[in-house]
Parts: sequence; structure tokens; C-alpha cells
Amino acid sequence: AMASRIHCSAVSGSPISRVTEDFEWSRGTFSLAMAVGWLANGVSQPLIGRIYDRYGARRVISISMVVVGAASMLLAVIESLWQLILLYGIVISVVSGGASLVTVHAVLAKWFYRRRGIALSISTAGASAGALVLTPFTAYLIQLVDWRPTWVVLGGIVLALGVPMALLLIRDDPSDVGEAPDGASARSGGRGAAASASRPRGPLDADHWRESYRSAPMWQLSGAYFVCGMTTAIISFHYVPFAVDRGFSLATAALAFGLMSGLNVVGVLSVGAMSDRFERRYLLSAVYGVRGLAYAMLVLAPGVFGIWGFAVIAGISWIASAPLTSSLTADIYGLRTLGTLGGMTNFAHQMGGAASIVMGGVLYDVFGAYDVPFAIAGSLLVAASIASFSIGERRYSARYAAQPTGASGGGG
Repeated sequence: AMASRIHCSAVSGSPISRVTEDFEWSRGTFSLAMAVGWLANGVSQPLIGRIYDRYGARRVISISMVVVGAASMLLAVIESLWQLILLYGIVISVVSGGASLVTVHAVLAKWFYRRRGIALSISTAGASAGALVLTPFTAYLIQLVDWRPTWVVLGGIVLALGVPMALLLIRDDPSDVGEAPDGASARSGGRGAAASASRPRGPLDADHWRESYRSAPMWQLSGAYFVCGMTTAIISFHYVPFAVDRGFSLATAALAFGLMSGLNVVGVLSVGAMSDRFERRYLLSAVYGVRGLAYAMLVLAPGVFGIWGFAVIAGISWIASAPLTSSLTADIYGLRTLGTLGGMTNFAHQMGGAASIVMGGVLYDVFGAYDVPFAIAGSLLVAASIASFSIGERRYSARYAAQPTGASGGGG
């Protein structure tokens, strides 16, 4: 997911924020421009997922990274807000969805059944770990050569490293190389046969994506993921300014944000390992609940306790919701339209993110502080936790249907 990591590092590291300083745009204007990106990304996700379902991950990811790399390099020559919105808010935001966790999780779900939770978590952790490298590297480049050459370097990384890796390493289905999910030998031929041979059908397996919206789990997953988007996006764009407003230096604020990013890896891998042994809905509910506690600490705890406490508690839960949501979607609705369904849940996620980015900027301009928007976002995590807990996983998930040969009870 290198293209997505470039996208996120550009904000936190931060050529985008440096651009706003050079052009003297307000936080509200900056938030609006970034919200356009989240909105465009979200609207395009179902379409990109559908394209993935038809053409496969290798083509979609490779083409997406070519476009993201080229568009990133073009950002070096922008001179106005509309150019930033066009290139970053629309082109990069839309096309990066083709190299995001939507396509990555969908293709990995075909390769893993019994160990799906940890496989998807490792891919998510890799994306977060990439940000740990790219964010300070990007910040260093800005100090060394300014933001325009930095965009050229970031785009070049995508083209020189990301595209060749996608072409050389990605295979759309285990049957393409004579295997079945989890590394077993294929037992039947034909594209997609490996995936279906090792996986029982659940009661809600969908042959068309629209069928999934006739049942409660899809609405529960999408609603909770909407809140997930709200509570991650607002922090991604406004956490560092919030810490600076509280009297912390920019370096300290960035260090706290970096700690949170580092703990992402620990949290998502731990949850992923547990999700192959226990019901995923319990873990997803706990992830949202823990994140709610982190928000309460951020708003209510004084000074250093709020800033660093949030970084530690939120970091453990920050991206753990992504593989759990993808795994539950695959378990309940099957693999036939998983790209489209992943796009739909990510559509909800990005809509929540776009709303919270604007909310954070506008309410900051109104109140002169971030306490109100952070409190609103955090309180919604209670609803997300309840919605996740109430998913009928044992009733609908293929993990609890008749187990394939060699699989243990409970879906492990």
C-alpha cells in the first residue's frame, strides 16, 4: 500500500501543510481542501472495488501507482488552491484507492482463510510501518530542499519501487500458482477454484454486492466504519495543531504522533493474531471502545497526560479496525464481490473522515479550540462499539458454518 502511505505521509510529514503556510491559507481552507480529497476517495472506492472484482489486484494496483507517482511529481509545480484540489484532492485521492487496503485486503482474503485475520493485519501493519519511515524522511526532505522537490522525490519512490514490486509480486488468486488458501496444494483447477474449495459458504454469501445490504451486518460494519473514519481523520489532520495550541513544541507534537503511529503496528498485529482464535466482533467492539477512552483522555486530561496518554492508548487501537472490518466482511458475505463491498465500507469510512476534517477546521475557527469537535468525534465511538458488538457473527459468518477439512472449530 505504498501509494496510500505516500498520501498519508504527505499530510503528517508534511508537504501539504507546508504548502498552506507558503500560500497563507487558513486552517478552515486547508481542511476544506483535504476534505475534498477524503470525499473523492470515498465516492470512488465502490467503483474501484468493482473494477478490482473484474480485473484483479495486479492490474488495478499497478496502474494506480503509476498515476499516483506521476501526479505527486506534478504537485511540485502548483501555484493555486484549485491546482492543489485537482491534483491532490481529486486525482491522487481517487486513484490511490486502487492501491489501498480495499484492494490489498480483498486479494489477501483469497489467499488466506484459516489465518485471514493475521494476514490482513500484517498488511495493515506494513502500511503503518511505512509511514514511520516516510513521515520523518519527508520532513527531513522539506527542511533540506523545500516542499516542491520533496513531491518529486515522493512520486519517484512510487514509480521506482512501488510499481515494479506490484508487477513482480502480486498474483490475483492462489490458483494462479497452483496453490489453495493458506499455502495448501490446489485440489481443483480453474481461476478462483482454490479459494472456493477450502471455504464453506455462509448463509449470507453474496453473488451480487446489493444482496449484502438486505441484512444487518453490512449496515453495522459500515456505520461503525463511518465513525472510524471520523475519529481517525480528524486526528490525522488536527492532532499536531491541537498539541501546539496546548503549549507543546511542533517537534514534541510530531514525536507524540510518531509514537501513536509506531504503536499502530503493535496493536494491529496483536488484534490480528487474536482474531483468528476469537470472534472478531468482540475485538472490533473493544477497539472502538479503547479509542473512545483515548479521546476522553485527550479532551479531559491536563497537559502532558492528555497528549501522551492519547498517543499510547489510541495508537494501540488506531488501525486495528481495518483488518477486522475486512475480515468480517469476507467471512459473512464471501469473496465474489469483496472488492466492491470493501469499497462500500471504505466509502462510509471516508465520508466520516471528510465530515470530521471540515468539522474540526470550522469548529476550531468558531471556538478557537479543538475540544468540541474532538468530544463529538469521541462520543460517537460508543455507538460504533455497540454496533460492532451486536453483529451476529456466529449466525452469519462462514467461520462458524460447516468447517472445511483440517479447520478447527471457531474459525481458527
